[in-house]
Amino acid sequence: MEQYLNKYFASVFNKAKEDLRDNGSMKNGNEDMEVDITISEVEAKLEQLNGTKSGGPDNLHPRILKELAHEIASPLARIFNESVNSGVVLYDWRIANIVPIFKKGKKSDPGNYTPVSLTSVVCKVLEKILKEKVVKVIEVSGKWDKIQHGFTKGRSCQTNLISFFEKITDFLNKGNTVDLIYLDFSKAFDTMPHELLVKLEKMGINMKIERWIRNWLTGRLQWVLLKGELSGWREVTSGVPQVSVLGPILFNLFITDLGTKSWSLLIKFADDTKLGGIANLKKNWDIIQEDLDDLVNWSNSNRMKFNSEKCKVLHLGINNKNFNYKLGMHQLEVTEEEKDLGVLVDHRMTMSRQCDMAVKKANTVLGCIRRGISSRDMEVLVPLYKALVRPRLEYCVQFWSPMFKKDEFKLEQVQRRATRMIRGMENLSYERRLKELGLFSLTKRRLRGDMMALYKYIRGINTGEGEELFKLSTNVDTRTNGYKLVIGKFRLEIRQRFLTIGGVKFWNSLPREAVGAKDLSGFKIRLDKFMEEMA
Repeated sequence: MEQYLNKYFASVFNKAKEDLRDNGSMKNGNEDMEVDITISEVEAKLEQLNGTKSGGPDNLHPRILKELAHEIASPLARIFNESVNSGVVLYDWRIANIVPIFKKGKKSDPGNYTPVSLTSVVCKVLEKILKEKVVKVIEVSGKWDKIQHGFTKGRSCQTNLISFFEKITDFLNKGNTVDLIYLDFSKAFDTMPHELLVKLEKMGINMKIERWIRNWLTGRLQWVLLKGELSGWREVTSGVPQVSVLGPILFNLFITDLGTKSWSLLIKFADDTKLGGIANLKKNWDIIQEDLDDLVNWSNSNRMKFNSEKCKVLHLGINNKNFNYKLGMHQLEVTEEEKDLGVLVDHRMTMSRQCDMAVKKANTVLGCIRRGISSRDMEVLVPLYKALVRPRLEYCVQFWSPMFKKDEFKLEQVQRRATRMIRGMENLSYERRLKELGLFSLTKRRLRGDMMALYKYIRGINTGEGEELFKLSTNVDTRTNGYKLVIGKFRLEIRQRFLTIGGVKFWNSLPREAVGAKDLSGFKIRLDKFMEEMA
């Protein structure tokens, strides 16, 4: 079986067109710039290792490296500096144990397995150091992809969804129809051509680091590890190692130029890309179709293929003409709902279907806890509820906050059931149970989460996007908190609970000492105090 799986995993690779090793492209200005990796940098990264993770093919376990951080930091720093400045990547750093993770479907179908690469932990330490250096250069040069939310500091699935659907729901609120195109690359991280990493040269990255990355990707080998059995070696001719440190950032840099000519709304989360725009008239449809054609041209020239069967179109708005779009020669399938970064978005945009899905998942886990855990003690059940059940009810909830009271009630019912399971709480009121257990209602937690998201947009890490999403009120006096926001007008109910509308009124009521906090942790303390006093 392991041979069969490795053959399949290797079959998706693009064939290498050229040798990436030190091809003479080093620029004279940067060639002499030595990379200096300090002992303190290495020691800090070693101490941050998770000792419970698996080791790589070199059999150096992260727990051992973590415990010996002080003793081995100096020799490792010398090895790292020699490797990067000479461009020589050790053999053990270019091989991987592939652990196949079953997804769903038939277990006999290799396409139903995800290949996870277990690589050298020592090399991952070096990758973390180099990643920080690469990211710093990109941030300083301003060449970071502004519409990329995946594997990006301060950005997440939630910021992706809020940014995109703020514009989409605004279009709908103004009476337009809207078409959304969901695009899916086929085996994106496995098929990224190595030779096209010449794009790194345009990013201003230290040429020695660039050369090291090229050599790190060249001549890679993998074998599949399944139930203690190993397959034979297979050459890796494209892609970046799954679960590596540098892999995601390299992929982001590789697709930075995807959609740069787009006139429609375009946003990315790693390889998940969606396109949207007004779809009232033929000229609107033509713009979206032209943008699709441009994306197809990009995929062809960059040797990346869309999985046309998984690419869908979602038509939104009353009187939408349901125009038929094509991805190359393939007509896109129309869907009435699509799972967007884990959130179910349907053509009505009411989020009721997402609420139902979240409740179902949470109840399933809660049922497992009820059947599998004999203890009914608070010390056992409350941590389990917080860790395993509540996150299902709150994943990206600042984007899909329930619109209807019936949906709010469904979500709250899960917490009601969970708190009744605890010994001594069965006959108490829900409010009393929450007080005894030190919990907030989910409604109150959503409001608290809204305020923390707003703080990040107005005062914290997401201020760049916040300037696009929110507008500071010019009517500011000593009685306000100093960061009062303009409350937008809305016509449709779907805008009423959206973060940029629904959360602003409460934000404006917060005291100056809360919104004026220097950091998020300070804001949380002042926010909780304010919410307790108003309860």
